[in-house]
Amino acid sequence: MKKLVDKAMEDLSTREVFLFRIACRCCGREYRSRPRVFSKAGVQAPTQERQILLDAVYDLERMPSRQKAALEIAEHFNYCPVCKQIVCNYCFLISSDLDLCKSCAEALQEIGSPVFTEVLDYVV
Repeated sequence: MKKLVDKAMEDLSTREVFLFRIACRCCGREYRSRPRVFSKAGVQAPTQERQILLDAVYDLERMPSRQKAALEIAEHFNYCPVCKQIVCNYCFLISSDLDLCKSCAEALQEIGSPVFTEVLDYVV
């Protein structure tokens, strides 16, 4: 699931903060990862060579920040085995035969209960 979320995440990061988001394919609800501050935020490179080093540090910090964001976000989303979409826990139903998204459940006349019904942090 983490790999699917990682592929679907949008990168909203700046040179100051690493931030990622994903939108539910069913309802459109967005979830943003917790912001993680770049260790060199606000640092201005005095030379082109120094800028190359800052860019490398940025890339090194961005990768684990993205991985943490994918793990964090994956807790709030599920993969529908019918439509092959990533949907939020509000739109993912636990059903007697097969767990699936609300859209597919409606189309297939299947009944189920949502995984989650409480408000999430960092939902936009």
